Amino acid sequence: MNTSDRCPWAADPPEYRRYHDEEWGRPVTDDGSIFEKLCLEGFQAGLSWLTILRKREAFRAAFAGFDAAAVAGFGPDDVARLLADAGIVRNRAKIEATIANARATLALGDTGESLAALVWSFEPPAGPAPTGLGDIPPSTPASKALSKELLRRGFRFVGPTTVYAAMQSLGIVNDHVAWCFARAECEAERAALRRPG
Repeated sequence: MNTSDRCPWAADPPEYRRYHDEEWGRPVTDDGSIFEKLCLEGFQAGLSWLTILRKREAFRAAFAGFDAAAVAGFGPDDVARLLADAGIVRNRAKIEATIANARATLALGDTGESLAALVWSFEPPAGPAPTGLGDIPPSTPASKALSKELLRRGFRFVGPTTVYAAMQSLGIVNDHVAWCFARAECEAERAALRRPG
């Protein structure tokens, strides 16, 4: 496939192309994958997404496959273990945020809610296709509102920009540029999707 058929950010390297072609913007509705993405976007804050993609399997190994029930049980020994793990981003605040996010995810379930239903309830009306990267904002009113709600529910490292990046990745919004081959594919998947909740 010609690199000009993709969003400009996804031309190189191969990790970006694969992530763009197979994952970014395709709707996700299971709590586990959403929990993972929120946590990884939090780890990305201040870093390159490429760094996170290249460490993704190490993150999964370190955080029990992002099983929220397992991560919620992590204690001080686990934090020490993770701070010594060179395969991941060793940032205490982000590690502790991931554990807090696991506990917040479980707390939603305890009240009969799901993380998927919560994040998808902030899906905005579809707008026009971006014609370039300059048309894509770093955050939106919907991401600000979702960020505020997640923080209220005990989640951490979920500011409006981090949350918007997750919304893009999870297909809650479709920010593939107008000429990108994946835009129509993602839109078709979104049209056929049964929203959670």
